[in-house]
Amino acid sequence: MPTDRDAVETPRGETVYVDRAQAERGAKGRFYVAYTAPGTDHKWGFFCGNCESADNAMDTMGRIECNSCGNVRKPDEWDAAHE
Repeated sequence: MPTDRDAVETPRGETVYVDRAQAERGAKGRFYVAYTAPGTDHKWGFFCGNCESADNAMDTMGRIECNSCGNVRKPDEWDAAHE
């Protein structure tokens, strides 16, 4: 299990561990997978590589949006009825 993850602080003061080898493509930059501990598979969420922020949200369709810079990842599934 990898332990070479960057420790970052979330807006709530939690420490999460960012794995820069695992990323999702966003419009302005990558979203990196963040974990609850350095040597675990338990995902915490995503970290915005564009503005280096952990303040982002993911909806039920897999769309990720950074609340700090507006970086966005398109949803896994898309349906015109959702617009």
